[in-house]
Amino acid sequence: MEEFSDLNPWWYSDNWRDKHIEDWESQKIKWRPSWIDEISLTPFSLNFVYGPRQTGKTTGLKIMIKELIEKGRDPNSIFYLDLDYIASLQEFREIISKFTSEKRKRKVESAVLILDEVTSVEDWWRIVKYYIDKGEFSRDVVIVSGSSSLGITKSVERFPGRRGGGKEILVLPLSFPQFVNVHGYKVDEVLTDSALALSLFDEYKKKGGFPKSINEHKDAGEALIYGIISEIYKAKREVGKVQDILRSIMSKVPSAMSFNSIASDLGVSHLTVEEYVEFLRDLFLIDIAYYKVGNDVNKRKEKKIFFRDPFAYRTVAKWVHREVKEEALLEHIVQEHMLRKFGEVFYFKNNYEIDVIAGDYKIEVKKERPHKGYPKDVTVLSEGDIPLFLLKIG
Repeated sequence: MEEFSDLNPWWYSDNWRDKHIEDWESQKIKWRPSWIDEISLTPFSLNFVYGPRQTGKTTGLKIMIKELIEKGRDPNSIFYLDLDYIASLQEFREIISKFTSEKRKRKVESAVLILDEVTSVEDWWRIVKYYIDKGEFSRDVVIVSGSSSLGITKSVERFPGRRGGGKEILVLPLSFPQFVNVHGYKVDEVLTDSALALSLFDEYKKKGGFPKSINEHKDAGEALIYGIISEIYKAKREVGKVQDILRSIMSKVPSAMSFNSIASDLGVSHLTVEEYVEFLRDLFLIDIAYYKVGNDVNKRKEKKIFFRDPFAYRTVAKWVHREVKEEALLEHIVQEHMLRKFGEVFYFKNNYEIDVIAGDYKIEVKKERPHKGYPKDVTVLSEGDIPLFLLKIG
C-alpha cells in the first residue's frame, strides 16, 4: 500500500522513528496529552478528535500508536493516513478500498484506522459512512481528526447509530491550570504562593497554551498563521477579508460590538461579517459572549468577541498590524476559561457592566482595582486576582 507505507514505519521495523515523536521527545517542556485516554479502542468505535491546528493532535495520535505497540498490539493492524495530501474524494475512496483489501490480505481481524486531517477532503463522511453501512469496519476502531469544528462536529450528526463506542474529543490549547501542571507545579502548591502564580500567569499571557509557543519555537507564530491560512483556503474564503474583519474586531475589543459596525468599517454586508465570524469560531480562534438579562439571551444585540488563547491573540495582532490591548487580553482569558467550564458565556451592561456571566458567576475584569463599587453578587477581578481565580475554578 504505497499511500500508507511511508506514513507507517512501524510496519517495517521494531526501531521505527517518527518526526512528530522525535520533535516531542526533544522538547524542553513536554507532556503526554491526557485526551489520548478518552479515545475508545473497543471495536466498533468511530472517534472524532478535533481542535485548532498546532495543538498537538497528530503528535498525540502518534504517541497513542507507540503506546499501543509497546503494549503488544500487532503493528500491522495500525493504519495511519494524513489526508492533508489527498486531492479528491475519489482518491480517498480508492485508499479506503485498498485499506480493506490490505486488512484481509494481512488477516487482520481488528484494525485501528487513523484518518488525520480528514476535513481536508470535502464530503469525506460519505465514504466512511458507506463502509460502516457495508460492515467493513465492524471489528475496527476508526479515528478521524480535523482542525475545524465545521468539518467535524457538523459531520458527527451524519452518523446516527453508526458511532459504536466512539467518543468526541476536543483538543484545545492548554488552559492556565494545565500550563501550571506542565511546568512541573501542582495547583495546590501554586495556590499558596501568589508570587509564583503571578509569575506563571505572566508567562501564560505571552505563551498561551500551544506546544510550540510554550517551548519558545521561533516559528510558533508563523506555524499558527500558516495553519489559519490553510483553513481559509480549504473553506474557500478570502485571506484579505479575514484579516480585515480581525483588524476591525481588534480595534473594538474588549467593548461589545455589532456585525453592522464591523461591516461599516469594511464596506461589506453584515451577513458577510457574520459568515466570516462564524468561520473563525469554527477554527476555535475566537468566540462570542452574547448579551444576557436574567434568563433572556439577546443574540441580536451587540456582542463581545474574544480570542480563545493569549498567544493566538498576540500572533493575529501582529499579522493584522494591531496593538495588543492588555485589558482585552485579561478579559479574553477569563471568558475562555469560563466558556470551557460552563459551555457558554454572556455579558450584561446598563449603568454598569458585567464582562462575564457563566453559571452562577458574574465577573467584571479590570487591569487594576476599580474605584467604584459593584453589586455584591459581582466578582471584580484585577490582574493580580485572575491567576488564583482560574486555578480555583479548575
